[in-house]
Amino acid sequence: MGEQTIQHSHDAEGLRSFSKKLLTDLRAFEKMLDDGVFESEVTRIGAEQEMFLVDADGRPASLALEVLERINDPHFTTELGKFNMECNLDPVTLESGALGRMEKQLNEFVDRARKAAEDVGAEVVLSGILPTLEKSDLNLENMTPRPRYFALNDAMNRLRGERYQFRIKGRDELIITHDNVMLEACNTSFQVHFQVDAENFVRLYNVAQAIAAPVLAAATNSPLLFGRQLWRETRIALFQQSIDTRGATGHLRDQSPRVSFGREWVRESITEIFKEDISRFRVLMSADIKEDPFEALDEGKAPTLMALRLHNGTIYRWNRPCYGISEGRPHLRIENRILPAGPTTLDEMANAALWFGLLKGVSLTYEDITQALDFEVARENFVAAARLGLGAHFNWPGQENVAAQQLLLETLIPMAREGLEALTFDSSDVDRYLGVIQERVESLQTGSRWQIDSMASMKADGTRSERLTALVAATASRQASGDPVHRWELARVEEGGEGKKHFLRIEQLMTTDLFTVNQDELVDIVASVMNWHHIRHVPVEDNLHRLVGLVTYRSLLRLLAEDMVTKGTGSVPVSSIMETDVITVTPETSSLDAIRSMREHKISCLPVVDARQRLVGIVTETDFMAIAAQLLEAYLS
Repeated sequence: MGEQTIQHSHDAEGLRSFSKKLLTDLRAFEKMLDDGVFESEVTRIGAEQEMFLVDADGRPASLALEVLERINDPHFTTELGKFNMECNLDPVTLESGALGRMEKQLNEFVDRARKAAEDVGAEVVLSGILPTLEKSDLNLENMTPRPRYFALNDAMNRLRGERYQFRIKGRDELIITHDNVMLEACNTSFQVHFQVDAENFVRLYNVAQAIAAPVLAAATNSPLLFGRQLWRETRIALFQQSIDTRGATGHLRDQSPRVSFGREWVRESITEIFKEDISRFRVLMSADIKEDPFEALDEGKAPTLMALRLHNGTIYRWNRPCYGISEGRPHLRIENRILPAGPTTLDEMANAALWFGLLKGVSLTYEDITQALDFEVARENFVAAARLGLGAHFNWPGQENVAAQQLLLETLIPMAREGLEALTFDSSDVDRYLGVIQERVESLQTGSRWQIDSMASMKADGTRSERLTALVAATASRQASGDPVHRWELARVEEGGEGKKHFLRIEQLMTTDLFTVNQDELVDIVASVMNWHHIRHVPVEDNLHRLVGLVTYRSLLRLLAEDMVTKGTGSVPVSSIMETDVITVTPETSSLDAIRSMREHKISCLPVVDARQRLVGIVTETDFMAIAAQLLEAYLS
């Protein structure tokens, strides 16, 4: 997806032409395998670091292009959202000191990004999902203005033919719709690459699949989305749904998502994966490709295989096979896409070391992991890890329903150590990185656990927006210290600052846990709801959750004045007393405009609706009074 020359067109002939190039590339790839031209005498490791940019209030800052202009280094590049960017580390030959060199460059790049961000009033934060992101941030205005991103969005929308539907259930539940691919920009990761020779690709790829669950369980760092606590690694569910082109059908048809763990073990060759993906997934984008890969091979050159790589870049397997060229030689890599960004670069390197070590250690322990572990079990383990992190239980060869913590401490971390030693990494590096994993797993404090516990500890302090802002501020502060996450103190609400800009938009302070009624229900129901829950406003919505009216405490007083209650309301419906000329706002409305509206219309609440007039929240004068009190207290102190 890094190519800027890609095209998106509804021209069927153009897509057919690209598909022909794709099949030609695959045949050339098969010939390269048969001829044994892939590099095998050297192994390299590498990584890609994605990151968020935030402003002084911990909110996403759409300044990536400005930051990248100041850095002016091809190692750095854009991502889907203007508040994201990425840096690519140089490949490191797998030998003594490789991990240390990799970490050194990683820290240098992140420091450069931080300094460039500071120049434009922003800050870099490493987080799987930025806690302060709001749905309104995910509009096309915040999409990086590059052809490939708009092409991806257009192609996804064309294939889906309807709005994106998202449903993720953890401790809380998120059910939303969205009209573009920008929800993918909620996710940032630390993607790790491991070069594999062609003869060992199948064996090591299957090992990567088997170890994905325990590695993810130890590394989770994305528990929150839009203020809701969902999976320990919500990225997994969110990314799958944000790039899902499947529509609902009336029959029990199996359809594969473009983001997936896979359907089965690889048996014979890497080409099984490419053929599976070409068979199941339509071409999304095309490019004007002039190369004939067979001519390149005849000339002794490594072909770029542009069509194959472009299509592969639109299929998001959590362990993705990659073709590349280094110093003129073609090679194969396994790209690990499961690891989140953060909490610190040291945590990320520890996660990478665990993965590298287990790739080797498990392959030394099991001649063929597919004979010891069922594929469906490996996939179930992965979903359990994403949902529950270190609270998950796994099935592993010789161990059934074993706690993730126990499996890691007693079996897999020692196995990873053997693997890293077999790869000839420095013992000091092995001790350092696996020591971080060991202590993190023993304490159970992953990045996700730290975020969840921090939010719980601040529950009685401030608004949700203030707590999320404090969480981001504390994350940035602790990342700068370099201490791994298992040593972090919990976030405190005061770390978010005075909070003068925590309430710029209604979505930052509105109440979303609503009590509502239908217009056909009894007035007695409304009166009871108000009495039970001590509220003065009850929105009225239809069966499609569209706002149709509002019942206020004043409405019930008028009812009392007419002596209807004392005589018995009988079957009086809500529609008979509700106000239908309701003043509303949207989540994006500024708080100042909302206050002005309330004063102008002399009202004490504002229902919040989306573009389809569906009720999404409510804000009352009580909310504004609480904010005013906090700001006054901050001013006087």
